[in-house]
Amino acid sequence: MNKVVSNVKDALFGVKSNMTIMVGGFGLCGIPENAIKELVSMNINGLTCISNNAGVDDFGLGLLLQKKQIRKMISSYVGENDEFERQMLSGELEVDLIPQGSLAERCRAGGAGIPAFFTPAGYGTEVAEGKEIRVFNNKPHILESALTADFAIVKAWKGDTEGNLIYKDTARNFNPMMAMAGKTTIAEVEELVPAGELDPNMIHTPGIFVQRIFKGSLFEKRIEQRTVRKKD
Repeated sequence: MNKVVSNVKDALFGVKSNMTIMVGGFGLCGIPENAIKELVSMNINGLTCISNNAGVDDFGLGLLLQKKQIRKMISSYVGENDEFERQMLSGELEVDLIPQGSLAERCRAGGAGIPAFFTPAGYGTEVAEGKEIRVFNNKPHILESALTADFAIVKAWKGDTEGNLIYKDTARNFNPMMAMAGKTTIAEVEELVPAGELDPNMIHTPGIFVQRIFKGSLFEKRIEQRTVRKKD
């Protein structure tokens, strides 16, 4: 089954205001930047975004935040975005901060059809407020529900026409589980090859989880925090 669409506009067909979308990536690595820019141009709003982080002020999900297109962020790390901080503190943006491992597992559980699970992460903090608590092996655990989305938008290094995906390095952190958890999953790839060209042993996301795939363009390889050492 050929799942290729001709461009990002066709890939995002059906995405509307007030929907829940998952956006893959880790920091600025492995984010579907072409799709994010298209979402900005679509002028939709009221979005609930599930993403590990909120980008930076002028890149990634930060572009949607600038135009106040996001109503709620469900995320883990948001420390690099001044506009995010301003909107959160002013009450303009609803925020659900989740421990990073719990966020990953909630997405994975959603894709696996597991409605909820118990974890010790967050017990004794605000994360546990209003949630069921049970003790396993003499240790308190809180009940966390799975996460799913109307659309999951992921970024892969390579993909084929049947939607099979290979991620590169750090981009593998959140993209694979989010690809499983979307009712409709859109894959943005750097390289698009014919079916059968990818080594089956190297595929990270099987094409059964992907409904649309397109080849992106003009990828920008940004670095959030550049750390260097003095030359010897």
